[in-house]
Amino acid sequence: MTITSKILPVCLLLALCLSALPAAASQARNKTEIVAEIDDYVRENMEANRISGAALAITYGEEVFYSRGYGEDAEGRKITDTTSFPIASLSKSMTALAVLQLVDEGLIELDAPYGSYFPGILPENHHFNQITVRNLLNQTSGLTDKVNPDMTRSVQFQSLQEIKKSLNLVKLANDPGETYSYHNPNYQYLALLVEQVSEQRFSEYLQHHIFVPLGMKDTFSVSTTEQINEHPAVVQGHYLLLGKPTHTDEPLWFIEGAAGVISTARDMEKWMRAQFDPRLLSPQLMEQYHAAGQHSPYGMGWLASNDDGWGSTISHSGIFWTYKSEERVFLEKQLGITMMFDTGINAFVDYSSFVRGISQIMNGEKADIPALNSRNMEMAMSLLMVGTIFWGGYSYFRMKKTDNWKSSFRRKLIFSSIWSLSPVLVLLFLSPIFSLIGGGRVLPWIGIWLTMPSLIIWLVLLSLVNLLSIICRCCIYYKVKKESKSGVVPQ
Repeated sequence: MTITSKILPVCLLLALCLSALPAAASQARNKTEIVAEIDDYVRENMEANRISGAALAITYGEEVFYSRGYGEDAEGRKITDTTSFPIASLSKSMTALAVLQLVDEGLIELDAPYGSYFPGILPENHHFNQITVRNLLNQTSGLTDKVNPDMTRSVQFQSLQEIKKSLNLVKLANDPGETYSYHNPNYQYLALLVEQVSEQRFSEYLQHHIFVPLGMKDTFSVSTTEQINEHPAVVQGHYLLLGKPTHTDEPLWFIEGAAGVISTARDMEKWMRAQFDPRLLSPQLMEQYHAAGQHSPYGMGWLASNDDGWGSTISHSGIFWTYKSEERVFLEKQLGITMMFDTGINAFVDYSSFVRGISQIMNGEKADIPALNSRNMEMAMSLLMVGTIFWGGYSYFRMKKTDNWKSSFRRKLIFSSIWSLSPVLVLLFLSPIFSLIGGGRVLPWIGIWLTMPSLIIWLVLLSLVNLLSIICRCCIYYKVKKESKSGVVPQ
């Protein structure tokens, strides 16, 4: 072998190594650029929506890609990836996992009647015995907020054992297995089932079988929102009052099983990576865990979907009046994104835009801040309120100048009075309107106020202006009528 033939392979190997260095450096720069773009996007979106604090977790493949906190809490402390947030209904995915683990152990059957695990209950509605464990997981139990109150219950439950006592009185709106209807108590009943079968408190089961094995050391479960308000480690929640984050306690609500988990961004990284962990469930049950239900995309604690560009995804949001969470896991890309917020549901805030924008950035696309954000909408609402006041004054001025009282005023008075009362009717029927829009969910008045204070303030203002207008019209009408009888021509 010649010297040239010996040197040539070495030179080729050296050239390959040198060419790889810029590529590696480029990848490092790209991640830095991606992270910087994500930070800018999150901050701008938070500013546009007047959100004071949030935490983000991103996983990619088997690694943690990025996690951090944004903003400050109500006491001025910096929010980090170890700050505790309630994740609300995102907890359902963990409750579903607990049930499926017991299915894996042969202690629960998915298609067995739920009531068969509680031999002591004697439900008034015989259809209750047709509800299966799968029905509860898929939200097709036949239970709804209208027949089985949740947030509007006059006296909220304090424990799962109290729920057990109420099983005899449960009513159904539909036959089990026929209709999808999102209903929080479905997952409270599942948490009770976990307690019944495992002979452990539900919170302890989660701790020993999910949180500890996954290394989620700062994650725990509570029974009521009162425990959230009192816990010193949990960031304080807010609602948006005329676009300003305003601290208030979360209204009292029983949430164990359905919405009771509190976690951190760093722990949610481990939760998202666990969706690819074969130790959690057998492959067959893991496939069912991530699949859609028979009647809707809602499967077992997840909304399952399939996108041409992104492939299979599982997602869930968490909604409180003073907190919010969003999570989406792209199964084929092994990309997971979770965001948690210290501000609750609001009619003008698109929380899903955060996860959507971050996924676009991760995919090399441009992410835009939605034009319909809190800042723009609150500005529009402020202008609308000012315009309503001016409109009321202008209407009164026109009334004073009208000269055809005898011929048409009575007819105008009747029609204008009916139309003017419409904002009052909207206010009175806000709850059923929300129920119609929200797929049968029944909300308490405090929740409606915290969700849309600006709209309610405007409706109240419009109602007052209209009522004053009606009063003024009636006064003018009777004054004109009186002057007409006395022979005085109105000016």
